[in-house]
Amino acid sequence: MVRKILAVSLCITATLFILGCGSGNVATTLTPETRFAKAKALFENEDYLEAINEFTVITLQYQGSAFAGDAQFYLGECRFNRGEYLLAGFEYAVLKRNYPASPRVADAQFKLAMAYYKLSPKSSLDQQYTKKAIDEFQTFAEYYPSNPKAVEADAKIKELNTRLAKKQFETAHLYATMEYYKAALSCFDVVIEKYHDTEYAPMSYLSKAELLLSRKKFRDAKTEIDAFLGRYANSVFRARGENLKRRIDKELESTKGTGAKESAGPGSAERTSPTASALSGGR
Repeated sequence: MVRKILAVSLCITATLFILGCGSGNVATTLTPETRFAKAKALFENEDYLEAINEFTVITLQYQGSAFAGDAQFYLGECRFNRGEYLLAGFEYAVLKRNYPASPRVADAQFKLAMAYYKLSPKSSLDQQYTKKAIDEFQTFAEYYPSNPKAVEADAKIKELNTRLAKKQFETAHLYATMEYYKAALSCFDVVIEKYHDTEYAPMSYLSKAELLLSRKKFRDAKTEIDAFLGRYANSVFRARGENLKRRIDKELESTKGTGAKESAGPGSAERTSPTASALSGGR
């Protein structure tokens, strides 16, 4: 689908370029500087389609000029401002690849990440663009740590990681409701290990302990609740955790006194487990 969109866009751009070249000798004899000023004026007037035509001419006719890199960047900006985020990402990537010495590369890297960010859906949907956005923001933060936008990039990474954690957390509860207990526990583990700096990590510890408790896996539940209390001493969920710990300790004490054995485990009576792709959150 993406390739089709890009192919159509390139065909349109080529057509505009041909029409522009055939519009008269005045247009073809403009200097790169004059043509760039014309294109920039169109951009500032939000006449993005005409601006795309002019910037494209510069990138094709004046590839070695001082304006080619800026023109390529503004091609991305035109697409971005039109809400064509996939095409915008393509144009920013072209700048990074074809004009690596351009002072616009850092801005292009950030806007490439922002294009994927704009495509990132709410947590209940497929998160491929969320993951791409995180990768691009991380690249920006790694290569340009002193850039003024580095703080914003870090904030976006945290926001998007929280979105992924939420999806995994909700999936875990869905599996628990469907009695896919092993799958639910695995999803909680993913949140705890991969998204430990989000609010869903302590929540996953508690949910995992509660699930184990409900399945009469008291020792495993105690391990989880002790880990939670040790790792998140100042958590807003601490009172809930301490209450849960008292319940687990009470059950353990009761089991010790009667000599009763714990349940064989969360998976002993669960339904057929979901596929690996479902477990990873794919659709």
